Amino acid sequence: MTAHLDAATESALLAEGDRLARFLGQRLRVTADDTDRLQLIGRSLSHNLCRSFVATVEQVSRHAGRPLHAELDVDAYGHATVLIVNAEGESQARLPCADLLDELLWPAGRLRPVVEEHLQRALGGSEHQATRALVDTLRSKPVLDAMAQQLRQLLARA
Repeated sequence: MTAHLDAATESALLAEGDRLARFLGQRLRVTADDTDRLQLIGRSLSHNLCRSFVATVEQVSRHAGRPLHAELDVDAYGHATVLIVNAEGESQARLPCADLLDELLWPAGRLRPVVEEHLQRALGGSEHQATRALVDTLRSKPVLDAMAQQLRQLLARA
């Protein structure tokens, strides 16, 4: 999970975080002073959720007896994606990070209430409170349940 990303992949993941920040800026109570923190929150969520999903795919699939390799990649349009490859090296799936994040944080276009609560708290507090709120978002039951659902779908196709 701590593997170094190439420049193109890192750039695509940061762009995805910026997209996330713009979306959150339309849904959270944000002041002009919150712009930098909102960008940091978006980038942090994008980076942490996508990278943890990659590591989780590998761990869960290995324990399920159907080992898959997952890595962050860039598609032909420069967008961040999760590439899933089976043990034989055959491509199994390519999941756009935008779709993954949308499903984890705001299915059907609505920000999950618990996610909204944590992220609003991240905007209003100290750096320590913001970090704690981001961790609470990542560990929230709805986000973890959505990640489990994504994993089940991937394993069903493998």
